[in-house]
Amino acid sequence: MSLQQELENRSGNACELCTSTNNLTIYEVKPTLIGGGGVDGSLLACKTCITQIEDADATEPNHWRCLNDAMWSEHRAVKVVAWRMLSRLRKEGWPQDLLDMMYLEDDDLRFAKESGDHLDDSEKIIHRDANGAILQAGDSVVLIKDLKVKEASMVAKQGTAVRRISLDHENAKYIEGKVGPTQIVIITDYVKKMAEKE
Repeated sequence: MSLQQELENRSGNACELCTSTNNLTIYEVKPTLIGGGGVDGSLLACKTCITQIEDADATEPNHWRCLNDAMWSEHRAVKVVAWRMLSRLRKEGWPQDLLDMMYLEDDDLRFAKESGDHLDDSEKIIHRDANGAILQAGDSVVLIKDLKVKEASMVAKQGTAVRRISLDHENAKYIEGKVGPTQIVIITDYVKKMAEKE
């Protein structure tokens, strides 16, 4: 059974966030390296929800009143996205009330916090590549110079693609990703964000 079919069966062919039955697609919760991807790390969502998840400026608070039900889902991906969106909207008042009722296991909470939605703008650390493009967890980057990897006798070559990066939430200059089998820390000055189709 395909991932699409599994999610359709699980959700009853409806968006797992707002219950819409239109324009449904798989949404992989980023960063997939930490907990997204597959059935446990994905959900079936409508175009409206996905657009607003991915673009904070497009978020319409009233659309997310649907989370009053979705936040009680038994599925990890749904709970994590519900927590992230409620955290993003908490200044509206009612989302904070729902957050106060919500419970996530420690691992799920760590995963949920990877998006940084729970931080105020003044607290957020913005990661930028060598060209100034904003990097987000789950993005893919390409190395723009050879990098000697500490604690490993290897050099990550210029032009190497590093997929599904994770961000260091304490230092805007550091990201992490896999080069071959090795998980490494990379300085953002030495990477360029890859376009989705690259």
